[in-house]
Amino acid sequence: MSYFEKIKNLPLAKDPIIMGIETSCDETAVAIVKNGREVLADEIISSATEHARFGGVVPEIASRTHTTAILTATERALKSANLSLNDIDAFAVTEGAGLLGALLVGVSFAKALAFSTGKPLVPVSHIRGHISASYIADKKLEPPFITILASGGHTAIIAVDDYYNLKVLGSTLDDAVGEAFDKVARVLGLNYPGGPNVERLAREGENVIKLPKMLKNYDGGDYDFSYSGLKTAVINYVHNQQSKGVEINKADVASSFQHSAIDVLVDKAFKAVKECGYKTLAVSGGVGANGYLREALEKRAKKENVYLVLPEKRYCTDNGAMIGAEGYLQYQRRNFADLTLNAKAVVPLK
Repeated sequence: MSYFEKIKNLPLAKDPIIMGIETSCDETAVAIVKNGREVLADEIISSATEHARFGGVVPEIASRTHTTAILTATERALKSANLSLNDIDAFAVTEGAGLLGALLVGVSFAKALAFSTGKPLVPVSHIRGHISASYIADKKLEPPFITILASGGHTAIIAVDDYYNLKVLGSTLDDAVGEAFDKVARVLGLNYPGGPNVERLAREGENVIKLPKMLKNYDGGDYDFSYSGLKTAVINYVHNQQSKGVEINKADVASSFQHSAIDVLVDKAFKAVKECGYKTLAVSGGVGANGYLREALEKRAKKENVYLVLPEKRYCTDNGAMIGAEGYLQYQRRNFADLTLNAKAVVPLK
C-alpha cells in the first residue's frame, strides 16, 4: 500500500497539532500550531545578513542556508513545544509562491517527515498563509472580512468571504509595494532589507516632495495598484537633483515615498470595507509590519468604526505559524498531498 493510500482516509484528529514549514525566501521557519490558532512553538532562522552583502536575496545562498538550518529549526520547535514528531498530526509546507530552490528544500523535508511518520502532508499557498496569520492574531476572528495583502511579491485587496473562498478585488499591475520599498532603498543608498530601513529614515523626514498617487482613477471604484511609476518618480527625482549638484534630503524622500505608497493602500482598503458591507479589516504580508501603515490604519479604523486585526510584526513577515494556521484549514478539508508534491514558483492569489 502506497503512502497516500495509507493517509488519505486517516481519521482527523480532534484537536490537530500541525507543524508548519516555510522556506519560500530567506527565512527558514518551523512552527507548531494547535487548532489553527494556538502557537505552541515558532522558530525562525534568517539568512538576511548574508544577503545584505549583495543588496538583496541571492537564491543560491537562500537555498543552501535552508538546507543547513531546517533540521535545527525543527528540533528547536519540537523542544520548545515539548513534543515529539509522533505528536504531530500533519505536516503543512509552503508549496509556493517563492524562490523555487528554496521552496524545494521545505517541500522535500516535509515529504520526508510525513512519509517517515505516516502522517498527512498538507500543501499550503504562501499567500493564504499570510492571510491566515490574522487567525493567530485574533483567535475569535471569523470571515467575512477584507484583508490588505502587502508584501515584496504581492499587493492586493482581498475579500475573505469564508475560510476557503477568496475574492481578489484588485491587485498590483506591476511592482508590489514591498518591491518598491526595496528599490527606493537602493537608490537612497540604504542596506537590505530595504523596507525597514526606508521606514526608519522616513521618521526623520517630512512629506514635502510631490510624488504620484499611482493610477489616474485612484479616486474611482478600482482597487488595482501600480507602484512602477511611483518608484520611477523617486529615482528620477534623486537623479535630477544629483545632476544639478543639489544635495537631496534623503529623509524627506523616504517620508514622501512612504506616504504615497501607503496612503493609497489605506484608502482602497477602507473603501472595500464600506462597499462590501464588511465590518472587519485585516492586514497580511511583510509590509504589514510597517509602522506608518499600522498607525494610519489604526487612526482610520477608529474614525470609521471598523474592527482592525493587526498581526504581530513577527507574523506579518514570513513565518511557520501562518503556514500551520492555514495548514489546519486545509487539513480539515482533507487537502492531503502525495509524495509527488512539487514546489511552485508562482501560485494564483486565490
